[in-house]
Amino acid sequence: MKNEKAIVVFSGGQDSTTCLFWALKNFKEVETVTFQYGQRHSQEIEVAKAIAADLGVKHTVLDMSLLNQLAPNALTRDDIEIEQKEGELPTTFVDGRNLLFLSFAAVLAKNSGGRHIVTGVCETDFSGYPDCRDVFVKSLNVTLNLSMDFEFVIHTPLMWIDKAETWALADELGALEYVREKTLTCYNGIVADGCGECPACQLRKRGLDQYMQTKEGGEE
Repeated sequence: MKNEKAIVVFSGGQDSTTCLFWALKNFKEVETVTFQYGQRHSQEIEVAKAIAADLGVKHTVLDMSLLNQLAPNALTRDDIEIEQKEGELPTTFVDGRNLLFLSFAAVLAKNSGGRHIVTGVCETDFSGYPDCRDVFVKSLNVTLNLSMDFEFVIHTPLMWIDKAETWALADELGALEYVREKTLTCYNGIVADGCGECPACQLRKRGLDQYMQTKEGGEE
C-alpha cells in the first residue's frame, strides 16, 4: 500500500491520531480531513491542525455545521447534558455523523487522487453508536463505490480492539507518549489526560491503565 494515498478522518483525538500514525506507516502519501460541525469547543479543530502540521501532512477542514441544526446533541449544545440512560443511545450520539464524514472524505479522496479512507471507528468501545459498527462501514464502502464508480477502501484499524489495545497499537507505532500528550479526547476540551470525569476521559484512562499494567507485567 506504500504506493497509494490515504485520507484519514481526523479529529485530533486518541483514536484518529493512532490511525494517522498507522496510515503514515502503511501509505506513501497521507492527508487528513477534519469536520467542523459546531462542536462545543473549537479547540478540537486547533489540536487537529497542530498535529497535522507537526507530522507534516496536509490538513483540510470542511464545514459540516448543518449537522448542528439537524441533529441537536450533547457534543454541540451546551444545554444538553452528557449522559447515557439504560437502553438508549448516549446524548453524545450525532445522527448521520459518520455517514456524512466518510462520504465527504470519499469525495475529497477521489478528487485528490486517493482511494483509501482511514477512520478510527470501533465496535469494541463504541458506546452503542450504530455508525461505528463494521456492518455499517462495509455497507457504506459498497455504496460509495457504486455512487462514484470508484474503488474506495475504508480501513478501520481499531474496529476489533478495545482502548487498552489501542494504546498498545500506538506504542507499537512508536507514538504512545505523543498520543497521550498531544491529543484531545475530553468532552470538556482539555488536552492530554483531560478532565478525568467525562465518559471519554474515563474510557481513555481505563484503557491506558490496563495497557500499562500489562506492559509492566511483561517487562518483569
